[in-house]
Amino acid sequence: MGFFDKLFKGDKKKEKCDCGCEEHDKKKDVHAAKAAPKAAVPAKQEQVQANPLDKFPLLPGAPPGGKIKLAVYWAAGCGGCDVSLLDTAERILTVADMADIVMWPIAADGKEKDIVAMKDKEITVSIINGAVRNTENEHMVKLLRQKSLLVVSYGTCACFGGSPALANLVPGGKDEILDYVYKQCPSMKAFQDTQKSPVLPQTSVKTPDGEITLPMMYDVVKSLDQVIDIDYSIPGCPPTIESIVQLLAAVAEFAYNGVALPPKGTMIGVTDKTLCEECPRKKEMRRITKIVEPHEIDVDPELCLMDQGILCLGAATVGGCGAKCTRAAQPCRGCYGPTKVVSEMGASVFTAIASLFPVLDKDPICGEDDIIDIMSSVKDPLGYFYAYSMSKSLINRAVVEKKGGQ
Repeated sequence: MGFFDKLFKGDKKKEKCDCGCEEHDKKKDVHAAKAAPKAAVPAKQEQVQANPLDKFPLLPGAPPGGKIKLAVYWAAGCGGCDVSLLDTAERILTVADMADIVMWPIAADGKEKDIVAMKDKEITVSIINGAVRNTENEHMVKLLRQKSLLVVSYGTCACFGGSPALANLVPGGKDEILDYVYKQCPSMKAFQDTQKSPVLPQTSVKTPDGEITLPMMYDVVKSLDQVIDIDYSIPGCPPTIESIVQLLAAVAEFAYNGVALPPKGTMIGVTDKTLCEECPRKKEMRRITKIVEPHEIDVDPELCLMDQGILCLGAATVGGCGAKCTRAAQPCRGCYGPTKVVSEMGASVFTAIASLFPVLDKDPICGEDDIIDIMSSVKDPLGYFYAYSMSKSLINRAVVEKKGGQ
């Protein structure tokens, strides 16, 4: 019986009526209620949460001192952070009442030359999402830092490197990546085999209309704060609407009422708790003897995912997202980053998981070979435990041991 079979399977036990029959018409409503589908989420989650936007009114036109200037830049990322700004619904339209949007590649036609022409600190707020992957990313974030009063590191890629930083695990760096992408992968190899010489991207090409350039990739993908000084950060892949509202409210209070901004270095939208402490699932601290993916089992809608053998990074991830993934029977992947007391997220998660192996004195049923078997079922441990935080790990790239032990 699958998960959804259980989920939508009614209670088939027949209840007797007062007269002794099993299916009396007077009781048909009671029987129907007993046969209703079981809830897919714990009882604690049944209340519908209010939209956080309801507490934030539409912006009332230009601020008393005139419009502020706002920039949004998209570095190495998927674009989800840009799209998440649209979660502000109709309020995104009134942002233009508060601010002149001087740059937002997917929405406004601001150019690099326009930013260069501005005075230093003329832009009130620059919201930068994505990691720093290439020369263009580095140039633009440094330029925006120079021209902005405030810089917000927006989203997991900007805060911790995110998925792009998994490229740091490639031993040969950018050269190995480019070689595979343009020469070795099946589709490109088939194309290259038809050419007299390899067709590869060039960083500079002269044409009759001028020189065309492409950014140069770096060997190491960096988080935003590893390249420039930042004022605030908002984690999340992408950030939640609650975090966006907090940012918008702080900027609006500053622009309209002169209210002081949060202290520099504030991470917006996080708590002092871990994701585990936010998660409503019941925790029994069961011993792990097998690691599975959610699609491989009938997920208990109320029990902790780790108790069911599903790897979840909630124990080392800072809270603030509202446990949206675990509520939907998907494990936490750590996109909010580590808690304040964790300096190495991947190692912290691994330690938490290892503590659930049955190797204690009271239940020594797991030997070293068993531990290896359990962990070998994680096909990509580095990619799993460092899915979002590789740039901020202690060893943030692949290390090749050379002869002589160096």
